Amino acid sequence: MKKLPRANELLWLFGIIFVALGVAICSKANLGVSMIAAPTFVVQEAVVKLWDGFSVGVVEYLVQGLVLIVLCLCVRRFSWRYLLAFLVAVIYGYTMNFFLWILGGVSFDAIWFRWVMLLVGDVITAFGVACFFHTYMPLQVFELFVAELTDRYHLNLHRVKTVFDISLLLISVSLALLLFGDVTTFDWRTIGHNSFHSLGLGTLVTTLINSPLINLMSRLVKQIFDGSARFPKLERVLKR
Repeated sequence: MKKLPRANELLWLFGIIFVALGVAICSKANLGVSMIAAPTFVVQEAVVKLWDGFSVGVVEYLVQGLVLIVLCLCVRRFSWRYLLAFLVAVIYGYTMNFFLWILGGVSFDAIWFRWVMLLVGDVITAFGVACFFHTYMPLQVFELFVAELTDRYHLNLHRVKTVFDISLLLISVSLALLLFGDVTTFDWRTIGHNSFHSLGLGTLVTTLINSPLINLMSRLVKQIFDGSARFPKLERVLKR
């Protein structure tokens, strides 16, 4: 199979588009979004009641901006590349807003169909993440946080990623409890049918299948795309 040549920068673009689309579809399925996306959706649901112009995309890059500040405190250093990661977060946020707007009039009614669409969204998201893994272009803040912390303290990448994901889940649950205070209205019998402030059984399923899906999509990306740079001078600047 002939690979698409010099596609490194294209993979970065695909990463933004497919991750944003996948998360938007998962959100529309209303079974629970991933741990990474959950803090954004929880905060947006709370704040939108006070300001209807506070979109998911805006909350997304604000959350990533806060994570970036935490990263600087943790690694005790700052790099101009961190600002590029925040810029990617802004682009990603508005891209997700676009897809949420496109899907605004779409209705996933049957429960079985919503589960199908959740899995479709997970596959699309995994493909986008796999594209990010094969480009020299700036990553989003979440991926940067794990990479920089691992490099700074010579930690195990898988362990740092696991702790980071679990931390985001705990933060999401805490935010839901703090911002809404309606935990007594939660009915365990509906956990497989609806999300509770963007958290649900779908969040757990996404967590379990996320890593295998990304590994599978990564192999697919390698088969389809040639990861060499179309703009080698830009690559040298960003890797310097």
